[in-house]
Amino acid sequence: MHQLYARPGHLTAAQTRQALGISAGALRNLVLRKQLQRTGGSPRYPEFAAADVAALAAKRAQRKSA
Repeated sequence: MHQLYARPGHLTAAQTRQALGISAGALRNLVLRKQLQRTGGSPRYPEFAAADVAALAAKRAQRKSA
């Protein structure tokens, strides 16, 4: 079963994918390329810092508009 809730200030992998508008494979690539770092959870159900996700989303939006 998927993890429904993350700690305050963190997002689950599904929430992170939705916020960035990407697939699971793209999220794995971001982690492998060290553009986004896991901050908790378990190996199967990672969590990401909400601030890091917001910064990455802003960076991607800025790159799209340029």
